Amino acid sequence: MGSASTIKVIGIILLVVGAGLALWGYQLSESIGSEITQAVTGSETDKVMTLYIAGAVSFVVGLYLFIKN
Repeated sequence: MGSASTIKVIGIILLVVGAGLALWGYQLSESIGSEITQAVTGSETDKVMTLYIAGAVSFVVGLYLFIKN
């Protein structure tokens, strides 16, 4: 396997992981505990925001690596 194809595979993996983290954050934001926290404070919980940010960063890096070569 050449280095260009290895980078593409890593990019695809990061795309999938990023989408998975964002989906997990979305599902967590719909939980009862998170909705109560959101109703009281008016913002998402730290865990949900961490999952959204990590998912977005992973997705963008994966997309860059996939398109780069």
